Amino acid sequence: MPGGRLTQQERQQIALGVADGLAYAEIARGLDRPTSTVTREVMRNGGPGAYRADLAHRATEARAHRRSRAVPRGPEAPPQAHGRDAGAVQAYEEVFTTVMMASGMPRMTARVMSCLTLTDSGSLTAAELVKRLQVSPASVSKAITFLEEQGLVRRERDEGRRERYVVDDDIWYQSMMASARSTAQIVETARQGVAVLGPGTPAGTRMENIARFLDFVSESIARAAEQAREILHTKPGTPPEEERG
Repeated sequence: MPGGRLTQQERQQIALGVADGLAYAEIARGLDRPTSTVTREVMRNGGPGAYRADLAHRATEARAHRRSRAVPRGPEAPPQAHGRDAGAVQAYEEVFTTVMMASGMPRMTARVMSCLTLTDSGSLTAAELVKRLQVSPASVSKAITFLEEQGLVRRERDEGRRERYVVDDDIWYQSMMASARSTAQIVETARQGVAVLGPGTPAGTRMENIARFLDFVSESIARAAEQAREILHTKPGTPPEEERG
């Protein structure tokens, strides 16, 4: 039933849909479930390449058993600011995490990224992340290192000299530009391959077409990111540029 725990039969339908290459939204419609439920289910249990209905069902039952026996850890989360529904925020954070995982980000890294992104301040200390996510400091440190390498997080010191991890207004721009630079390196390497394989040969032509395609894509990404950069700095209540114009 919608809203309840997935049944083994529903998991079998999900497995068949994934095997057939159906989109999560299409699978969800067939089950009368939210797309986020199907996405979470698949990503929690091996991803689209390794999802198995029987294994997923047993893993879910085991997790539920562990939760029922677990001792509550720490006080309940404080009320959300701005009158937000704490349950809705928590559910959305899980969905955001799942989407980040689907893009290739490791689970713990995705959890840290979501936690930082969904705070009003856009910054938390290591201790705050550990408390919010109920994980070890080492797990947080490893995730932050990954995010720093991708240019998605930066460090700064607050007034108490504590180190804070910050997701600022420019991270998505910097990430897009880093992606464009990485793609440009592939373009250069592909063009070197044309010289080695020979212009006009089947392999050389393939590499030339790859280079042309990726060159266009990387330039488009960089140009679009530059044009849209201002959007990332728009404050609440500020009308879009076309309205101001």
